[in-house]
Amino acid sequence: MSAVIEGRIEPAHQPTSAQRAHRRRVLFVRWLRKIHLYVGLWGAMLGFVFGATGILMNHRAILKIPVEKAVQKSAQLALPEAAPRFDKPEEMARWLQAELKLESLGLRSKAEPSRKVTWADREVQQPARWSFNFNSPHKSVNAEYFVGNRYVKVETQDATPLGLLMRLHASTGVTVFWVLLADTIGAGMVVLSVTGLLLWSRLNPIRLSTVAVSLSALGAGVWFVWATA
Repeated sequence: MSAVIEGRIEPAHQPTSAQRAHRRRVLFVRWLRKIHLYVGLWGAMLGFVFGATGILMNHRAILKIPVEKAVQKSAQLALPEAAPRFDKPEEMARWLQAELKLESLGLRSKAEPSRKVTWADREVQQPARWSFNFNSPHKSVNAEYFVGNRYVKVETQDATPLGLLMRLHASTGVTVFWVLLADTIGAGMVVLSVTGLLLWSRLNPIRLSTVAVSLSALGAGVWFVWATA
């Protein structure tokens, strides 16, 4: 407000620099709370799924959680007599996709050169080995071929509903859309952590120093474990 003194208008009392800094800090904390709230709302449902499946994955061996159906199909797929010679793994991968109708599944292939291996106390020459892994969230198909054979070993595994969730958690055989969606959950967790720490500190210098020291100690611990692993 302004005051009128002898016909003159005196300006109202201007806030001090400390008061202005306090107002900016209050506004910043309010802004942090809104970000924390809305990011938390976005990640609540999928964050629950990722958290629950993460716990189950950590204890799947102890709890003996069935992540795959009991029936596992294994077969020897014979190469037809008219099949062309496969000179590269990519050529066989395309043939397998067409033969087994796996075009909708993601593909990873690996080629191992011919090498000597120890068998029955003597060294033998193992032919080159090609392996193929076709994946989707609900099933996986693994194929193995030793160059020169007339058949391919194929194994198919179908996921249980719980196994489907775990494969989604690990982004196994998913599309780019799901990968990007999962990235938003990971980024949301980072934002929630940062905003939560800042809200706890209330931008107090002493608390901010405590946060910085704690994060530095955590980073040093992670680096030490990684370096000595």
